[in-house]
Amino acid sequence: MLCLVISHPAPARPSTVAADRRAFWGWVAPLEAAGTVRYCYPRLGRGAVALFEVESAEALQGHLTAWAEIIPATFDVYPLVDVAYQRRLIGDATDNRPE
Repeated sequence: MLCLVISHPAPARPSTVAADRRAFWGWVAPLEAAGTVRYCYPRLGRGAVALFEVESAEALQGHLTAWAEIIPATFDVYPLVDVAYQRRLIGDATDNRPE
């Protein structure tokens, strides 16, 4: 299950959360290495955007809870559909977009 996650950290002075931000990147690195997080980018200003590949909503919930323990935040979560699956749904195995 692919999910795009956008974080909205709780308001805080940047100087007071610098250590937490370092801890976050240390936490996410092994998830990226394992393929659980396909990518994670910081947002301009505050927050981050990550693409998770997880087995279930419960697994994603566990990761978001761990994330919020490091940096308190709310999250926008967007479940995504794999392109190959979408093509099967519409009965189109090729890319028919004009060049």
